[in-house]
Amino acid sequence: MTGFALFRMPYGKQCTQISGEVLEVASLAELGRQQGFVVAPFASSDHEPILVIRPDRVEGLEESSISRISRESRLSRDSRESRRTSDSRLSREDYHIDFANFHAHLTNGDFKKLVLARSVELERTDDVAPQVLFQRACERYPRMFIGLVYTEQSGMWLTATPEILLAGKGQEWQTVALAGTMPFEEGVRWSDKNIQEQRYVATYMTEQLEQFTDQFTEEGPKTVRAGHLAHLRSDFHFTLSDTSAIGEVLQAFHPTPAVCGLPKAAAFRFILQNEHHARSYYSGFMGPLFVNGQTDLFVTLRCMQIFEDHYRLYAGGGILKDSLEEQEWAETETKLDTMRNILKTD
Repeated sequence: MTGFALFRMPYGKQCTQISGEVLEVASLAELGRQQGFVVAPFASSDHEPILVIRPDRVEGLEESSISRISRESRLSRDSRESRRTSDSRLSREDYHIDFANFHAHLTNGDFKKLVLARSVELERTDDVAPQVLFQRACERYPRMFIGLVYTEQSGMWLTATPEILLAGKGQEWQTVALAGTMPFEEGVRWSDKNIQEQRYVATYMTEQLEQFTDQFTEEGPKTVRAGHLAHLRSDFHFTLSDTSAIGEVLQAFHPTPAVCGLPKAAAFRFILQNEHHARSYYSGFMGPLFVNGQTDLFVTLRCMQIFEDHYRLYAGGGILKDSLEEQEWAETETKLDTMRNILKTD
């Protein structure tokens, strides 16, 4: 089985396509011995494994030439009964039930933070090629990592994400703690809830880094723009003397509290057992691993899966005990607009 990944780095002018054999990897720790384009789910399983597209062919492409890339890849056939729930009452009721459940466990002290995700489906009413959607995303979101990925195991996914999970080469590496979301405007003022949420993530990343190195720095938090949204971000730069430990680093990082919660292990189990909609490869991560010596892995946020007759869009938000349901719902709607906007023709 073969697959391909087409991607553009933040602020990049050129796109890269990696194509080759697709390997299924048993654990994140094993990624330290792999090379290629990684596609990892929120929670790996036999149905949704960790994938690596081997770099049998690596090609640089200008955006204007993207229309000639592989169009023969089959789009996914959705084996589940499809519910076109873009703005349906059912989708809102599901979120209401989940929020009440999640919030109850926050107020009684079981968790410090939980991330609640949801998905919506939009009918495909035209025959726009995924490559065209990729081009639109590149044009509209120059600050983000844009990726279009296809494998038989995962299907076709498009993402536009601002969050680095792990990047670097040699001994020099970087990660970020990104959380908090508001509509972007000059001089944005952050609420206590957003500041606290981001601090949880930054503290977690510090604790994980301390397991691997004592040579790291933290800068921030600062406001960063991602399309029509603003986030709070702290940047961590660190040194690793042994790059074979990258798999263990990824296992420690993923999933971060930005997409999961705290305490991490308990929050991870709770989400898998209680969220209405399976996340699949949303809130996992993707990107090139040790390709030409460089690694750039990004958390799969602001994404959608492309099916033959519909799109499934994903979004989520961090919930604390002081969170309000209507505000959190509105935040997910705003995040879903990242993908909705590239489906618009105007």
